[in-house]
Amino acid sequence: MKPVRVILVEDDSDWASAMLSFLEREGDLKLVGTAADRDSALALFSTVEAEVVLMDIQLGSGGLEGIRLAVDMSEIRPVKIIMLTSLEDEQVITRAFTAGAVNYVRKTDYRQLPAAIRSAVTDGSPMEILIREFGRLKREEQLAPLTAAEREVFELLEEGYTKPQIQRKLFKTESTIKNQMNKLLKKLGVRSGKEAVEKVKRKGL
Repeated sequence: MKPVRVILVEDDSDWASAMLSFLEREGDLKLVGTAADRDSALALFSTVEAEVVLMDIQLGSGGLEGIRLAVDMSEIRPVKIIMLTSLEDEQVITRAFTAGAVNYVRKTDYRQLPAAIRSAVTDGSPMEILIREFGRLKREEQLAPLTAAEREVFELLEEGYTKPQIQRKLFKTESTIKNQMNKLLKKLGVRSGKEAVEKVKRKGL
């Protein structure tokens, strides 16, 4: 059986080296690349095949760049992301799952990583089912302020329809579609249909 291929995104070089040595002891796991920042991580992820990404939540200056990077990676292709954190803030952990992470491991509990990686590649795990449902609920939460008519317009935007195409498909006047568009943009706090679709896709992150 082929080993599980893993990418590590971590800006602490000492910790990254320690994890490389630690994971190399596991015969069924293979660390295929490491990155220390957003750009190098995206470049690596775009060129190297991996089933799992170990992602430091706090990249760079101490912000939550790892969460935003997880969203970007998930848009390139599906991947199992395990967040690495020194934080125990419930809001941060919730945002990590909103971004598409399938698990999180405190760095002090690094010995749990091999088991977490193996679990991540098991299809249909209870955690993944819960996360998919969480994502669905997050989408519904964002769209809840829209009326049925506004949501209909949004869902057509999501499918790639232009405003003239929406007008023709729904048999509505230009002014009606424009009015509904303006209202849904205001409710979602964005300036364009493209931004609206992107914000909902990224679950508000």
